[in-house]
Amino acid sequence: MEKAQRVPDTELGRERDGYPTLAHYIARDPDNETYVFRKFNRMGARNLLHLQCKIIALEKEIDDLDDAAQRSKDSKAQQASLRWETLIELADDEKRPEKQRVEKLEHLKKLLKEYYEMLLLQTQVVNLKGPPTRVLSAMRDYIAGNAFEGGLPLIYGRAENFLDDKSDLLAMRKAPEEDLLSRFLQDHWIFQTRTTNDPIDRTTTYKNRHVVHTVVAISVMVAAILLVGAIISLHFVTSPKAKLGLVTAYTLLFAMSVALLTNARRAEVFAATAAYAAVLVVFVSGDLGGSNGSQCLVQLEGGIFKTIKCPS
Repeated sequence: MEKAQRVPDTELGRERDGYPTLAHYIARDPDNETYVFRKFNRMGARNLLHLQCKIIALEKEIDDLDDAAQRSKDSKAQQASLRWETLIELADDEKRPEKQRVEKLEHLKKLLKEYYEMLLLQTQVVNLKGPPTRVLSAMRDYIAGNAFEGGLPLIYGRAENFLDDKSDLLAMRKAPEEDLLSRFLQDHWIFQTRTTNDPIDRTTTYKNRHVVHTVVAISVMVAAILLVGAIISLHFVTSPKAKLGLVTAYTLLFAMSVALLTNARRAEVFAATAAYAAVLVVFVSGDLGGSNGSQCLVQLEGGIFKTIKCPS
């Protein structure tokens, strides 16, 4: 707190007042990447375990009541297990065991509803990915107030270090582009600006759509080069070995470009690469890439046909 007393209020600004300032910081990101919170994985698992244990105990109680009704010499009790209307009718009698059975079933319904809802919610939470390293580093720097020597924390208490465990964090907004090139440009984008005069806030921002447009432009150029470049190269190269080498090189470049510039899965990368290689093979085998002169079909001995270069 001594550091805070030595820093004039005019430097800090009126907005740096704890949680209101933190909320403002989170909300002003144009791409909403700063919506980062804890998952509470351990507490979520603990809650599900407790609900599960409650249902297990209730399951045993219901099974015991069912077994007692089955072993009972009372025909009405046995009939209650076979006919729902009888069970409800007998449950109106406070002295009948069917009253307890119906109450247990109603309790089970509420517990199962809560349990299933928590399972679905927890499934959604655990599938949310963590924040990018660049976002997490910027938020940690801002909350800790590292712009000043010794730090000037924005919030205090147990929640002060809620960003420490990256494995227990989630990002509410999923990145629109997750290919390697997009992530690289996001981490090293040079056209960044500051949106505040707060000296403690060293965060710089940019709009992700600029990265998206850049990646699209690079992808179009690479695709054109790989297609047009392959056609031109194979057209002028006449050596079979050189053609084979070019086909191999272009296929490798195509596979790398699909993996780096798109969100394609492994199966999709294999499929696209196989299709591209097939096109190049057809292009070469059809002799469309650089043959001089036309081809003639001649018949050899034994009825065998062979294509040769037509004599001039």
